[in-house]
Amino acid sequence: MSRRERYGFSAEQKSELWRLWRKGETLSAIAMAIQKPTGTVHRLLARNGGISPRTRQRSRLALTLLEREEISRGMAIGQSVRSIALQLNRAPSTISREISRNRGRDLYRVADADEQAWARAVRPKDYRLNQSPELCELVSSKLKLYWSPQQITGWLKRKYPDDLTMQISHETLYRCLFIQARGVLKKELVAVLRSRRMMRKAKTATSKGQPRGHIIDAVSISERPQRLQIEPFPDTGKVT
Repeated sequence: MSRRERYGFSAEQKSELWRLWRKGETLSAIAMAIQKPTGTVHRLLARNGGISPRTRQRSRLALTLLEREEISRGMAIGQSVRSIALQLNRAPSTISREISRNRGRDLYRVADADEQAWARAVRPKDYRLNQSPELCELVSSKLKLYWSPQQITGWLKRKYPDDLTMQISHETLYRCLFIQARGVLKKELVAVLRSRRMMRKAKTATSKGQPRGHIIDAVSISERPQRLQIEPFPDTGKVT
């Protein structure tokens, strides 16, 4: 069994994982629900800072699966690129690029083309703090003064009411702090947060009922049997 097969998550498992995490379920409960090791679940949550990733959506301008099927059928009966484009009400250049980037007329496959287009569409949006060093420095200075992200957001709105480039939401600040992969804010700044957490948790999350360091089915000392008293052998003075 390969590492990917063993530790990977299906789309359904990821969806259920984040749903349960937002609900406030424990790591153990989530791991049990999706049948994955607790450590594996924790690594995925930590990688995203405990913040549920946004649901991906296809652009309204992108070719759909049905349009790709029409392209494939059109090529099969010998239609030209312009003819297919006219039929789909698309630009000929759009159809031409679609065919050329997916191995040409002879090797074009609808399912492969659609999957590759979905993979190429991954373009992480840069955080505003990366685009504005001045704003990033200002936010860092306030965090060092133990201001909460909500306080910083409110202060920026009052100080720069007409300058949207100097404003940022508290949710974006949490993403910059907890998701360290992009290196927007230094990891050390997480330590000054009042919660002192390394991951974002749901408001309903609780550790109540979790067996943290407890022995399962432990027996109280008062209920344990008395220790058996063993009488010592009498000293006869003989050497054996």
